Amino acid sequence: MPPRLLFLCHTFPYPPDGGPWIRTYNVLRLLSRAFDITALCFERAGARSRLDADAAASTRETLNRFGDVEVFAIPQKHSPARYAWDHLRSAATGQVYTRYLYDSVPLRRRLDDLLSSATFDLVHVDSLDLAGYLPALRGLPVVCVHHDVESVLLRRRARIDGNRWRGAYLHYQAPLRRRVERRWCDRVALNVVCSSRDARLLTDIAPASRVSVVPNGVDVEEFQPGPDTGRGVAFVGGTSPFPNADALDFFCEHILPHIRAAAGALPVRWIGRASVEQQMRYRSRHGIELSGYVEDVRPLMHEAACHIVPLRAGGGTRLKILDAWAIGKAVVSTSIGCEGLAAVDGDNILIRDDPKEFADAVLAVLENGALRRSLGERGRATVERDYSWEVVGRSMIDTYLRIAHAGPYGPTAVQSSPDYSLVS
Repeated sequence: MPPRLLFLCHTFPYPPDGGPWIRTYNVLRLLSRAFDITALCFERAGARSRLDADAAASTRETLNRFGDVEVFAIPQKHSPARYAWDHLRSAATGQVYTRYLYDSVPLRRRLDDLLSSATFDLVHVDSLDLAGYLPALRGLPVVCVHHDVESVLLRRRARIDGNRWRGAYLHYQAPLRRRVERRWCDRVALNVVCSSRDARLLTDIAPASRVSVVPNGVDVEEFQPGPDTGRGVAFVGGTSPFPNADALDFFCEHILPHIRAAAGALPVRWIGRASVEQQMRYRSRHGIELSGYVEDVRPLMHEAACHIVPLRAGGGTRLKILDAWAIGKAVVSTSIGCEGLAAVDGDNILIRDDPKEFADAVLAVLENGALRRSLGERGRATVERDYSWEVVGRSMIDTYLRIAHAGPYGPTAVQSSPDYSLVS
């Protein structure tokens, strides 16, 4: 019998159409090769509730190929009063906001039922957002995933957020999140991060933490190079979350004018979710296309000659770069946009932080076919070597099995703490 894995997830990972969902879906898929999985997942926070419920019902069968999957509501998503109360509680108690966001009585009851009726060899916690459930896992080996180092991301966003009050609130939340990271990361069996940079950041916060790098990946069979026939530039990612929205405005206000001055009405497309109002506004003000949600981004990706990642916030590593590399496209990025990846300026990417220099790099890619092809070929070679999900999965599965076989209540199990009320 395969070892049993309990998979706790802060967002329903299907369809795999965005950064955290792509990663979590593929991790679940790969782990199912070696484990008998029971998964408790929260619904997706961003989708409308009725559509989200229908989607969860119709797609759960797909995920059930990998294990028994159950989906739970995010309480505040269905109650404006709960939304306000969660923020007030966070401010009043000095507890990080996500402690209340994911506080669900039904999920807690189901978790207790499972732990009392079944034996698990390992627990995968897909985000420290679920730290409130860690006390229930005492004695079990837990692998906690950090899609990014959230306290660092919050500080970054607070610095550049245009809304003064929201920026102040984010600045307040950052040390609360850092406290959760500091108190829990050295109590779990293993912390999984997306890059060596995030590993350094996490061990700076919690020096005794056990940390392993499991990079984001890409399906190199699904994302294949095509002919070098594209025109213009593209960004893959909707107008949310905040780093994408900020990148859109940063590009339109500071980079695009330089490109327009040199190249005129160059096609520019933002590929991903956007409201009709946003689509109309950016088309009229800046002459760029916001595609809205598309099920398959590959055809639109192929239509661009250059992919851009003008991010100034965020964390983890960028699946949008891995996907662009996989289809052989040249990429121009800020240093934040490509951090954590095996990105080498002038080899598989062009890295520019100054807006004028970013624009010049985009123009160089568009005008120089040899440069464009070289960057695309080197990017494809990079993902084949380092970022294929099959490559990523082999070492990840070995690591999880090693921890599971160490047994319960060993040195890698969640450690007891006398002050759970403070750390969750």
